[in-house]
Amino acid sequence: MTIHVDDALLRSISQRVLWLSTAIVDAANRGRPNSSGVKVGGHQASSASMVDIMVALWFSCLTDRDRVSVKPHASPVLHALNYLLGDLDASYLTRLREKGGLQSYPSRLKDPGTVDFSTGSVGIGATAALWAAVAHRYVSSHFPGTPDAGRFISLLGDAELDEGAIWEAVADPQVASLGELLWVVDLNRQSLDRVVPDIQIQRLQGMFTAAGWQVLTLKWGRFISAVFDRPGGDELRRRLEEMPNEEYQRMLRVPPDEVADRILAGQGSPGLREVVGALTADQLSAAVRDLGGHDLGLLTSTFDKVDDHRPTVVFAYTVKGRGLPTEGHPNNHSVLLTEAQLHALADASGVAVDDPWAPFVPGSAEAGLCEERGRTLRRPDLTASAPLAVPHTLGHPHRKPVSTQAALGRLLADLVHDAPETAARLVTCSPDVASSTNLGGWINKTGVWAVKERRDWFADDAQRLLRWSERATGQHIELGIAEVNLVGLLGELGTTWSRWGQRLIPVATIYDPFVSRALEPWSYGIYAGGQSILVGTPSGVTLAPEGGAHQSITTPSIGLEQPGCTAWEPAFAQDLEWTFLHAMSRVGLPGGRSSYFRLSTRPLDPALADLPDDPALLERRRRQAVAGGYRLSRHPADRDQVTLVGVGAIMPEVLAAATRLADRSVTAGVVCLTSPDLVFESLRHRADRDARGGGIVDELFPPHAPAPLVTVQDGHPHTLAFLAAARGDRIRSLGVTEFGQSSSVEDAYALHGIDTASIVDAALTLVGL
Repeated sequence: MTIHVDDALLRSISQRVLWLSTAIVDAANRGRPNSSGVKVGGHQASSASMVDIMVALWFSCLTDRDRVSVKPHASPVLHALNYLLGDLDASYLTRLREKGGLQSYPSRLKDPGTVDFSTGSVGIGATAALWAAVAHRYVSSHFPGTPDAGRFISLLGDAELDEGAIWEAVADPQVASLGELLWVVDLNRQSLDRVVPDIQIQRLQGMFTAAGWQVLTLKWGRFISAVFDRPGGDELRRRLEEMPNEEYQRMLRVPPDEVADRILAGQGSPGLREVVGALTADQLSAAVRDLGGHDLGLLTSTFDKVDDHRPTVVFAYTVKGRGLPTEGHPNNHSVLLTEAQLHALADASGVAVDDPWAPFVPGSAEAGLCEERGRTLRRPDLTASAPLAVPHTLGHPHRKPVSTQAALGRLLADLVHDAPETAARLVTCSPDVASSTNLGGWINKTGVWAVKERRDWFADDAQRLLRWSERATGQHIELGIAEVNLVGLLGELGTTWSRWGQRLIPVATIYDPFVSRALEPWSYGIYAGGQSILVGTPSGVTLAPEGGAHQSITTPSIGLEQPGCTAWEPAFAQDLEWTFLHAMSRVGLPGGRSSYFRLSTRPLDPALADLPDDPALLERRRRQAVAGGYRLSRHPADRDQVTLVGVGAIMPEVLAAATRLADRSVTAGVVCLTSPDLVFESLRHRADRDARGGGIVDELFPPHAPAPLVTVQDGHPHTLAFLAAARGDRIRSLGVTEFGQSSSVEDAYALHGIDTASIVDAALTLVGL
């Protein structure tokens, strides 16, 4: 509920926030040495347009339950607010974009003050609040005692609305039920390089309205609105609203005594001339700047009237650089105030340049409001959910040929019975591919979750295999064919342990070729602290009949290179069970980690895995599988004349090649990698000064037993090329480097040179035969 604060008091605080946000950027650029010559940068103008909107929220409207995503370029405003509210020490105000200091853009994990959402990747941070609302509804419906939430607010620039991620999220059907969602668009009509041409507000309003949102537009402030009520005022309104953005922005740059001529443009009706002539030059100059996004009283009253039964977007017209000498300039995006301009702003703000961070005078109304709001917005400590023991194995034998994709479906379905506490924390998502990625058994047991329950009209259809029952207790969330939405939700489901004290293990299945499409928002979710498991399936050219459009090539390398994530590509069902349970145990807790699984639809015979019967040896195999790989050869490594290294679905060809080489009296060792990522990590850590050996890399490739390597993967060959560095071995890396085509698996493997014959040929070449 909005509290009433006198407009003059809010204006005084707003002026101080404008000063602080501007001075923070100035201190970063002029206040410390820069030996590299690389600019520090910052966004004084972009911050200025957001100041009044954020002051209205933080000093009148927010509660401790609300969560706010702040547009990237307004991060200095957020830091200024946190400082005034007692949430940020003054020592940080000189450390924007400095190691250990304030981040360039708001960061949940790296900034010292309160930041609800990491932003910076334009469009992604804005939608994060939307998916956080869905995630909170999910945990609240499953776990009693989850803390209540208030509004989920996104503050975004109008240029962010160019991003497709915005509209994929807005159009999702379940979003129309999120009454706790509020977006405020800083409509300053400028992007980085230009004034945005044309007037597109009607189109934007219509798009939100069509998606079921309440649309509120704050175009004019109360002062100029009163002028519009005078005789001729309608004509003034029409002239200003029909004025192209570029013409309006140019008018802001002229002296006050030229504004009237700009409006009249050498003509004008008698009514327009009358209303313009009735104002002094200064009044008219102020009037054309009196936009709704800078009217603090109008902002607070609007936020208080928001409909809580559907999402709301507020278009708040603003001036980029409001209150600065650079306001309205088309190239003001990264422009810094000069020293003289900074002194003038200090004088206008009642601050001394040599004491820029001086707080409000103790006992003043401003100081009192800062203290009061600081107490109001301080959040209680979070109570974490009880510890969860994820099992190492479910103990079911794998006897029949099965693909890793099908094995995942079985694993998830078995969890409900074998590990109910773990299963209760599991939530799956997919972009309309649940059945084709083998989630059917899991969905039949747990149901589908949705913001609003829906009647299942096919419940009495005896021929239906997949029961699609949408209810509040369901544990699968189905989205439309929008991978960006999928991983946006996945990232927020992966933060519920840190936001609400409720641990979830979010798992999303996606066609592996589309991992690249979803990578940026998923990567950003990991950066923001979201822990999750992304399953790419089916993968590679192994999906041969589907053809090149559905054949992934670069995803193994992408997985290996993704920070905060472990990439896995198990070959056999038992390996999948071990590694997936291990990955689940690391999601949703402090110090946790995300995972990417690359799975296949090719059934592999579990006998090829040659699992030990002895329990101790079987446990050793499990530990090696979760560490990154194991040897399948029964002879010791020092007998290898060549070592064949395979990953995933290609293992039958690797093993067949070893047999053919044996027929040629060539002893070939076989290594099956479950995670090239972990093996590479082991290799990197071997070089650490305090390392005690190389871990799994030395188990698989003992330094005392060098041998040439042939690496094979249904993916780009460079992914495994690093193995040559383990011992300095000669290497041939086989893999996929060209787009595929529809074919049989055998033809596809031969086409790309990853078939048995190609492996044998590479090995013989290395051993000189």
